[in-house]
Amino acid sequence: MAIIVNMDVMLARRKMSLSELAEKVGLTLSNLSILKTGKAKAIRFSTLEAICKALDCQPGDILEYQPAQS
Repeated sequence: MAIIVNMDVMLARRKMSLSELAEKVGLTLSNLSILKTGKAKAIRFSTLEAICKALDCQPGDILEYQPAQS
């Protein structure tokens, strides 16, 4: 997939656990885990906004585009 999720990097920088982020954002731990591992097919802007607010970051700090290797 060409979209890379760097949520684990931001969690480490903020010294925050995934379960703590899930509580702050209002998502289940399993849904947040699916997003973190890059297995999610979509993300709502409201969810992205809540994650950015909780981690005090920009969407580009979490999501990265890398062209697919052919």
